[in-house]
Amino acid sequence: MGNDQEQLLANRYRLSRVLGQGGMGAVWQAHDEHLGRDVAVKELRLPEHLGESERQNWIARFDREARAAARLKHPGIITVHDRISVPDGRPWIVMELVHGGSLADLVEAHGPLPPPSGLPSRGGGCALRSTPRTATASPTGTSSPPTSSSKRTASS
Repeated sequence: MGNDQEQLLANRYRLSRVLGQGGMGAVWQAHDEHLGRDVAVKELRLPEHLGESERQNWIARFDREARAAARLKHPGIITVHDRISVPDGRPWIVMELVHGGSLADLVEAHGPLPPPSGLPSRGGGCALRSTPRTATASPTGTSSPPTSSSKRTASS
């Protein structure tokens, strides 16, 4: 979509800026004009060379991602609010917006991270234990630095 900035999706979500991009699309910051809150909106960008069958496969994969993410409930997981389609048929996922840096930002600033405690070392047989949240998933699919606060606290 050429110039998406300021575009209104589903008569509700106004795009403002790109937060990140990946192999299948981009994540935008948007404003939900019905509820008066900022959200993250994930856009599926389909390569132009795809045939109709491949296009439908990509859309089905994106829909599975939206449904799977929407079923998850945990303080360290971003909440999925909605799944919409634009006139050309492409789906978008509307999610909670969480401010913070990416895992790449953290590694660049502090170097490689040590392995989390409680994990088996070199083939040990212990099972993984449930640990307190150590990172927050961001809308771009990366992780942000550990925080002692809840995921809903913005850390610019």
